Amino acid sequence: MADLDRVREALRASMTAWATLELRGDQARVTTAPDPDALALHLDRADPDWGLTWACDSAAPPVVRARLSVAGRVREGLATAHTLHDAKLAALADAARLFGVSAASGETTWVEYDPEEGANTTDLEPGAPASAAPRSAPLPPEPPRDPQMEKARRHIEDLLEQLKSAGRGGEAARIIMRGYGETLEESRAIYKDLQALLKG
Repeated sequence: MADLDRVREALRASMTAWATLELRGDQARVTTAPDPDALALHLDRADPDWGLTWACDSAAPPVVRARLSVAGRVREGLATAHTLHDAKLAALADAARLFGVSAASGETTWVEYDPEEGANTTDLEPGAPASAAPRSAPLPPEPPRDPQMEKARRHIEDLLEQLKSAGRGGEAARIIMRGYGETLEESRAIYKDLQALLKG
């Protein structure tokens, strides 16, 4: 099993890409993200058994999940962005955050945007995307393994599949943007909202 500090270093070293999260006129909100090619190079050295899978929850608006398995741990990032490519990068950045690695400011930055050239990130410091989390920082806790929560998650996932088939995946993605709920009551409320969307 790879040392968690080495994994965090690999994640920090790969934080060289920029994801465009949203546009407002000639401005774009961007955040730093791991470059997938650089990430592969660095993680191969830290943990040869690492893995990364993607899932597209919605094409419009783009909503993507990135599931990063490394050092015997699995973290899943979820993000929406301007394009599918940007959503992939932002979801990967969210997964990195769950490993304790995030952007230097912890926030996003507004930059100039050109429709032909994209977001202008040239003025942003090239070495600044990654910030060093304290080496001794513990990982966020694993999600609870409560059987009722697992059952609720399966029900929500089944309902999401029905909504995607009905062409309402984008609307459903907005409802579950922050997850499936941390308590059974929250999961039930999300399920009811999704059920209403399916019926309405």
